[in-house]
Amino acid sequence: QVQLVESGGGLVQAGDSLRLSCAASGRTFSGYAMGWFRQAPGKERDLVAAISRDGSTNYADSMKGRFTISRDNAKNTVYLQMNSLKPDDTAVYYCAASAYSDYYGPADFRSWGQGTQVTVST
Repeated sequence: QVQLVESGGGLVQAGDSLRLSCAASGRTFSGYAMGWFRQAPGKERDLVAAISRDGSTNYADSMKGRFTISRDNAKNTVYLQMNSLKPDDTAVYYCAASAYSDYYGPADFRSWGQGTQVTVST
């Protein structure tokens, strides 16, 4: 069983940047795909970005060019760099661990962190 702990959320202004971190433990981190999801109030939880074991990435269309997912296998950590933040990016952001080494779809993810709040003001 993998444990995931997110950090780095907060209150920022539109146009600012944030970097979220997710520290993983309890399983061989480097062998699995990882992802970031977000859930805004009253909405479903949606995929933001995913990164496979080999470092290949996938992004939701609305995040392409603004968000970057990366991983540091030596630190058992996955990151989400968020630039040019908008009020619509306000949500709880969740780190997730896949059951597979490559990314196939949102249903891959079986383990979740507790979430970190990101609030973007105008």
